[in-house]
Parts: sequence; structure tokens; C-alpha cells
Amino acid sequence: MRGDSEERPSSVSPGRPGSSIFPTNPLGQSFEGIATGRDVEWEPLVDFRRMDISENTIHGAISWAHGTEIIHSFGGNVLVYGRSMMKPLMMKTFADVLEREGITWEQKAISCSSHNGDTEHVATAQSLLSESEWGLMQCPLDVPLIQFGRQVRRPRRWFHTCSGEHAAMLKALRIMGINRAGYTLPNSPWFNKYLDVLRGIMNNPDWEPTRVAKDGCGLPTVSNTVDELAIMFSGIAREKDEDWIWEAMNMHPDLIGGFNRLDSTCIKAGKGKLIAKEGADGLLGLSIIHPDWENGLGIVIKIAHGWNSQATWYVARAVLGVLGIKLRNPYPLHRQKAFIVPRVVPVKYTSSLEHVVTWDEWDPDRDRFSIDWKEYNASVVKNDPFSNEGDGGAN
Repeated sequence: MRGDSEERPSSVSPGRPGSSIFPTNPLGQSFEGIATGRDVEWEPLVDFRRMDISENTIHGAISWAHGTEIIHSFGGNVLVYGRSMMKPLMMKTFADVLEREGITWEQKAISCSSHNGDTEHVATAQSLLSESEWGLMQCPLDVPLIQFGRQVRRPRRWFHTCSGEHAAMLKALRIMGINRAGYTLPNSPWFNKYLDVLRGIMNNPDWEPTRVAKDGCGLPTVSNTVDELAIMFSGIAREKDEDWIWEAMNMHPDLIGGFNRLDSTCIKAGKGKLIAKEGADGLLGLSIIHPDWENGLGIVIKIAHGWNSQATWYVARAVLGVLGIKLRNPYPLHRQKAFIVPRVVPVKYTSSLEHVVTWDEWDPDRDRFSIDWKEYNASVVKNDPFSNEGDGGAN
């Protein structure tokens, strides 16, 4: 690896902004304790088959935690960023302050959301701040995540999926007397309070993140292993009565994501027994109350190639199904069927997994012809209209 920045290959002209900034090598760099996706032995979680032939295999990792104990892990204890999946945990940093301020249940829910940018999402996020404070918002300009018809809206910060989180933070920081200038930076005083929340819920006072990076919305996101994330989501269930996070997300699930979003649909399916939160680039966290797991059950799914709502949905249906929570199937695949890899659940649930069907009765068998191709092919050969036999060899 070259040490002199002047010798490093760069697509930016020397002396120009960005000419001497990481990365320094197009093949990537190696750092002790940080495995790249190339180094991880991802496992198949679900595959999409056409007539029994796998056409698309979705790899990833999944972890089940009961309290602070990992009870099942498949696909490797991969180091990842928690991204937006961590919003319920991040809001624990500000929960007491916002509760004392008397914010509404809708405002509490939108603070934990990665919303679609629908009208009700924007209105609820805006209600957290006075109009004179709107200019403090530093999440990126964006358009609604899901729209119907032609795109006619100009980008606005309020449409960004994280605007509710940013607005709630700005409100809390004002009450706490923390300077809101630079609130998206990890040297803002709230960030160390957030790290203390994570240490506490993992019962690991010495934990430090390996990396702290800038998330898509500009806020810091910290690295955790999939096992650590599962332990934290177990803790959310265990501490559900210590703040308003659990109740707010269950009271207003459609504010958490929105129309046809996986986390909103999971919450509604749980009927008060779970919360779910999506995270960018292939994350889904589930925090579950279940009689088999009295200290709280946390399940985290990570898709190796990044966000794939349909594939993640099938895995979530499988793990919730064996726990007695019926999550509907996603929209059907096009001429394919989904098949779950048994090891996404602990061994005790394997037999139950066979009864969580990944297609519906009304879903036609679109990957098959209605005739037997061999029988049809044989009849064509016998009566081949292009054959010269029987016509005297005439052209």
C-alpha cells in the first residue's frame, strides 16, 4: 500500500478538492478487525425458484438474542452499520426530555420513523418545530419515497425519510440547552449520551464502536455486529415500559414507514407484541414479546447485497410465523416461488417453519406450462409440417 498521497492513483486532479482523501486504492484496504463483504461467508437465507431451479439466491446473516445471550446465529457475526434501524434506540437518548415537553403520540412515533414522505408524515414532522426553526434542519433535500403517478414535487428536507428524527432531535436539544449548530456531528454533546444508551442496553460498559460514519441523512451511524444489534433489540422489548418508544410505534405504525412498508406491516401483524424497524442497505430489526423468551427476543436480519424488501419480507414472515405471529406474504413474485432456508430459525422451530407457506392459494402457478413439454414435443416430431417425408422429396 502506498503511503505517499502524491503517489496514490486518483480520479481527481492533483491539488483539487478530494485528491488526497480516502479511499486510496481501488482494490480496497484492509484494517485489523474489520472484515469486508468479500471476507464474510454469507449464508443463503431465501431463494427464488422457477420450476425447482434457483434463479436468485439471497444471502445474508440473521441473529436471535434472548436478553444478552445469542440463542441462534446464521450467516456470520458480521460487522455492519445500524443505519436507520437504530432510531428507536437513538430516541431513547431524548425520550425523557421529549416526554416532559408533552409531545403527542404522533410526534413520538414520527421521531422513530423512516417515513415515505406522505402528507401525514410531513405534517407530523413539521409540527415538532416552530416554523422559525425549520431552517435548522440539516437532513438532505429529497422527494417522497413512494409516489403514485408522475413526479411533480420539488425536493424538500421534509420529504426526506429521516425528517421526523431530525425534527425531534432539534426540539430535544433546545430543551437540553445544547447548541443546535453542528447537531449532525459526532462531537455534539448528545452523541456520547447515545453511546451510553447502547452500552447500557448491551450491558457492556466498555464497548466502543469500531467505526463512526456519516449516515445518509448526515447523522452519525456506528458500527455493530449483527449479534450486538440483536441484543439491543432484545433490550427494547425488555425495557418497553421504561419509556414511550414501544407504545408510540405500536399506536401509529403507519407513521413509522407507511403504505406497504415492511416495518409498518410487521408492527400491525404483531398486535402490540412487537416493534420492527427497517434500516438502509438490508437491515430489519424485530423486538418481540413472546412467552418462550421472557427476557425479550431480538431478531436482526441483514441482507448481504443491500435492501431487498421482498426477500427480507419472506424471511421476516418465516421467523414471525414460527413464533405464532402471522405476517402476510409480500406481493407475489413474477413466475417464481420463494423458498426459505431452514437455518434462519433455531432448530426447535424447524418443523413449524414447514407450515409458514411463502405463497398464497390465489397465487397462480405461473412458472409452469399447462402442458407436458415432452408429450407435446413428441407429437410435433411425429407430425412435423417441415419434414420432407411423404412428399416424394419435392421442394
